[in-house]
Amino acid sequence: MAQPGKAFYTGLFRHTLDEKGRLTIPSAWRHAHEESDAFLATPHPDGYVAVLPPAEVEKLHAKIAQMALSDGAGQDFVARFFSQTQAFSFDKQGRIAVGADLLAHAGIGKDAVLVGSLTKFNLYAPVRWAKVETRTAGDNFGDIMRRLGI
Repeated sequence: MAQPGKAFYTGLFRHTLDEKGRLTIPSAWRHAHEESDAFLATPHPDGYVAVLPPAEVEKLHAKIAQMALSDGAGQDFVARFFSQTQAFSFDKQGRIAVGADLLAHAGIGKDAVLVGSLTKFNLYAPVRWAKVETRTAGDNFGDIMRRLGI
């Protein structure tokens, strides 16, 4: 059962970006957030945009805060990671403005697929999401569930 104020990102939504490159966040995903809550969108190496909601942003913040300034490789990674990351909040209509670089990374043109993964959600180009569906279909779905212990 959902806890008050705790967001669960489940489901799949197909949306079209408006002329300003804004994407509407499903109302089911917005209910636990204030308009001013900070989300982070970052390119994922697998070709989609990972969107971290405030609770996940806090966890990431805590991890980064613990990193030693003398950790050169870690500091390089953090600089690279956050140079590609976009902070945002949604507007009164529940829209976010996704940066052109993030859209290009994910191959998103006019249409996007928003996919929940419980603690966060991801933005895919429809063709890339279709590949994920194919990889996880049929017997593969059950095999993956068993491997993950679900």
